[in-house]
Amino acid sequence: MDIAILAPAAVLILWSLIMLFWMAATRFPAMAKSGADLAKAPPGGRGSDLEGVIPDNVNWKSHNYTHLMEQPTLFYATVVILALVNAGHGLNLYLAWAYAIIRIIHSIWQATVNLVNVRFMLFIASTVCLLIMAINALWATLF
Repeated sequence: MDIAILAPAAVLILWSLIMLFWMAATRFPAMAKSGADLAKAPPGGRGSDLEGVIPDNVNWKSHNYTHLMEQPTLFYATVVILALVNAGHGLNLYLAWAYAIIRIIHSIWQATVNLVNVRFMLFIASTVCLLIMAINALWATLF
């Protein structure tokens, strides 16, 4: 098995947890400042209920954490497939690292500056990496 390609996935998992802690470290003080109280939250309350209650720049971290739970799940599956079929080297390995690094840059951008035009270009760049990897994974499993 080509396990080197699992490293960028492990890095992105760790980054996702860093974003979780960054989100909590900014969200809880903002909630306290706004008067929002978890103990008084209605049943079924969600983080999205804080939109308009706490500052936008605090919510950006939450938005990014949600993004890290979306498309990267396809990345993790693709990386595992490539590793299992011994195709986790060369171009696929470079693309996996590029994907992870671009997603980290995307996170930092979204959590701090959040200009959508730049964020969108970072998303497109990472998606192209993932698309090529996914095509290569399909190819490797069919032939």
